[in-house]
Order: sequence, then C-alpha cells, then structure tokens
Amino acid sequence: MRRALLVLPMLALAACSPTPASDMPPEVAERFDQLTVAIDGWEDAGSIEEARANAEAARNLVMGAHGPLYGDGDEDGEIAGSSSTGLLPGYGGEPGLVHDPAVNPCVEADVLGGSWETPAARWDEVTSAIDAWDVTENTFPSLASHPQRIVGWATLTLETDTLDAALEYAGHARLHLDASTYAYEGCALDA
Repeated sequence: MRRALLVLPMLALAACSPTPASDMPPEVAERFDQLTVAIDGWEDAGSIEEARANAEAARNLVMGAHGPLYGDGDEDGEIAGSSSTGLLPGYGGEPGLVHDPAVNPCVEADVLGGSWETPAARWDEVTSAIDAWDVTENTFPSLASHPQRIVGWATLTLETDTLDAALEYAGHARLHLDASTYAYEGCALDA
C-alpha cells in the first residue's frame, strides 16, 4: 500500500510535466503526415494494385521530383505522392525538406543518415542496395537513412506480384517512418 501511495504522486507529476518541444519543422511534419497516410494505405491494401499505388506515393514523397526513382512506378498513368520537393535532397543536390546540417544529432543520424555533400552518391547507394536485395540477403540496413530504406521497401513493392510480400514490405516501411519521426520527437539532446 505504501508503494502505491508513493507511485501515485510520481505518476501525477509525470502526467503534468510538459512534453518536450519537437524540433520538427512544420513542412517536415506535413510530409510525415502524408507518408503516414501512404503507409497506412499500403499496410491496409486489399489488392496488389492498391499496395503499389500507396508504395509509389511513399517513395515519391521521400524522393521528390529530383529523385532517381521518382514517377509513375506502378505505371497506372498517375504519379501518386506527386511532390516537387522530396523529404531528402534530390539527385543533383536540390534541397529537400530535411536540411543538412540537421536540427539535431538524431535527425542527422537517422533521417539524413549522415552528410548529403554528394547526393548523387547517396541515391546511388539506394539503387545499388535495391539491385542487390534478395529474400535471403536484406541489403537495406546498409542504408544509414531510414527514409532511404522506405524507398527500398516501396520499390520492392512496386516490383512484386504478391500482396503478402507487399504487406510485409509495408511493415518494414512503417518501422522506418517511426524511426524517422522519433528522431525529431524523441531525441535526447543532452545525450
């Protein structure tokens, strides 16, 4: 009983403590909201066509029009997730919504995945990892940027013919979106 009496005031203090402010700029928050909608649709897809459309949207939202894989990936005549500016910098160095240098060390490590001084090389890493990916050898952990891994899983979805595989890939994409969000909202700046 004594423990309960001690724990209750501590819980009340924790509940009343202000939540730390997020370092997330409004345009990044909006893009993460768009990615959430795309990945929700991808995870809940009832057909391979629906999964592909949502994977295409997620890939385009990360890459933007200047990304090497941007466009109508499912070949349905429409560009889902159409975006002139990607979350990450473009292939030719066009600015992305996430800026380099990053707003905190977690965004630097998990969202950007390091320097974007040579963006073409960073995107070439993605296409190489996609080309080398195999069911028995997941090459995406070699990509330091979680959004780049979303691009990888989306591309695999656009290439698969099975809904089960597409839904599995959507789960991976969700994890990487969550890690990216946490980089803004949960980064311990004093660490």
